[in-house]
Amino acid sequence: MYAWIWRKLPGGLWGKVIGSLGLVAATTALLWYVVFPWATPLLPFDDVQVGTGTEQGTGGENADVTSTDAPEEAPEEIPYSTESNEPHPSDAATNGGQIPGD
Repeated sequence: MYAWIWRKLPGGLWGKVIGSLGLVAATTALLWYVVFPWATPLLPFDDVQVGTGTEQGTGGENADVTSTDAPEEAPEEIPYSTESNEPHPSDAATNGGQIPGD
């Protein structure tokens, strides 16, 4: 197939190289801007169900993986930083070198 395309492209060597790159760019643009946006809603990648983590599955095929129970009361203090993934340096020094959460 590629040999047939190469023979059908006009021009000499450089014309065929530029034509081949143009075909690759056109195919990529067609896939990126037309085909993939059309197919995205049909794919199951964004169909995610997250539970509270306390459910016990029955193992059956029709098992409910989400819980409608009200969550327990939230703790008074959040045990992690909501501003960054790094602990404050003074907190890490006072913990005796332990990793937060251990």
